[in-house]
Amino acid sequence: MTAQIPEDDGSVLDDLDEETLERRRGRTRKGRPTGRYQMIVHVGEDRTIQMGVLEGRSLVEHYVSRPEDGATSIDGNIYLGKVQNVLPGMEAAFVDIGTPKNGVIYQRDVQFDAGEIEGGGAPKIETALKNGQSILVQVTKNPIGAKGARLTQDVSLAGRFVVMVPNQPTTYGISKRLPDDERKRLRKVLEGIRPTDAGLIVRTAAEGATADELTRDLARLQDQWRQISSLAAQSKAGTLLYREPPLVVRVIREEFTKEYRSVVIDDDVIFSEVKAYVDAIAPELSERVERYEDEHLPIFERFHVHEQLHKALDRKVWLPSGGSLIIERTEALTVVDVNTGKNVGKSNLEDTVFMNNLEAADEIARQLRLRDIGGIIVIDFIDMEIKKNRDAVTKGLREALARDKTRTQVFEISELGLVEMTRKRISEGLVEAFSETCAVCGGRGFVVDEAML
Repeated sequence: MTAQIPEDDGSVLDDLDEETLERRRGRTRKGRPTGRYQMIVHVGEDRTIQMGVLEGRSLVEHYVSRPEDGATSIDGNIYLGKVQNVLPGMEAAFVDIGTPKNGVIYQRDVQFDAGEIEGGGAPKIETALKNGQSILVQVTKNPIGAKGARLTQDVSLAGRFVVMVPNQPTTYGISKRLPDDERKRLRKVLEGIRPTDAGLIVRTAAEGATADELTRDLARLQDQWRQISSLAAQSKAGTLLYREPPLVVRVIREEFTKEYRSVVIDDDVIFSEVKAYVDAIAPELSERVERYEDEHLPIFERFHVHEQLHKALDRKVWLPSGGSLIIERTEALTVVDVNTGKNVGKSNLEDTVFMNNLEAADEIARQLRLRDIGGIIVIDFIDMEIKKNRDAVTKGLREALARDKTRTQVFEISELGLVEMTRKRISEGLVEAFSETCAVCGGRGFVVDEAML
């Protein structure tokens, strides 16, 4: 990761040579931006947009947006919904938001008044929500399969540098991915601009942002919320009050920082939209938005995204030293089996297994992120006799997962050599985005020989 230095009077930089200074400012001597990541955007003939995020040369994230997704991808949208059915036994309620399937809201995502909390215990959902009631909700998860959208009353609006949480003044936080000294600086800045009627969460992109930039970002969100509130006051239940921007703009807003050396786009329309957006919100990064001009070599082939996507659809993944992973997905969970394969090691079995498992831990984190696998995940590492080695593998897995912005939780290796973990399910996943259920076997992976029955 490229080191970032705070603004100062320059005295602490006197002993650094010019090349080092330029590198720390995110540039090389030749003036080319440096950075750990690169974003590649390809637009197909049918206007399907694919985005790949490269860490070095390795593909670590992939996004896809089809023209028809405007109606199905509703994550982040805000609606005025109508409660259809409250289920106390499930601590949930179904809410009509004007989509084909009703959304579902759970008790922990409902806002309760002080009078609705009895005796200091857990409040009951039926005390806050009634059938036919209109409520303002935000989608936190797209509909997946037979499940409707996941909803919350804790609405939040994302800006470039901050996330504003209306009507939740006690909500306050600063990204833990920022250095301690930068968190301290931002905390002082926020003391002067923090609103009294809303919470604030500072994003990683706020590193180096000035007080004026944070103030303008917050002002845009406050104006946006006033428009949403005004529209809600004069609308009927089932009305869309706010729509999240298109995929490319959304990812740029969430991800694009000085750690990206470039965003390369092969379409004039998308390039113009992204360029204008970056000019408005982060002009210092504007020159890193590039138009891909090679008509003979497709952009995904030029940056080796295409071949890495093909490999990411396989159940088997090879490790650098000859070992392998087998990734199997089921309805309830995903299982990852670690094998030594062609890795025969050099000294003894314990060392061979330990090094193979370390390689596997790093690759598993990348594959979960790339394939966007969520839910319960069980990893079957190869058995290790030495506890120190088992602890090191678990630590390595956690460190590799720390680069993933999606929330994960990892437990210690069990006596059976298994690691249980969870990763928040965000979308349908890479395999589902590029495939459909087999019409012959119904997704079972085999065809029954009817003649034998």
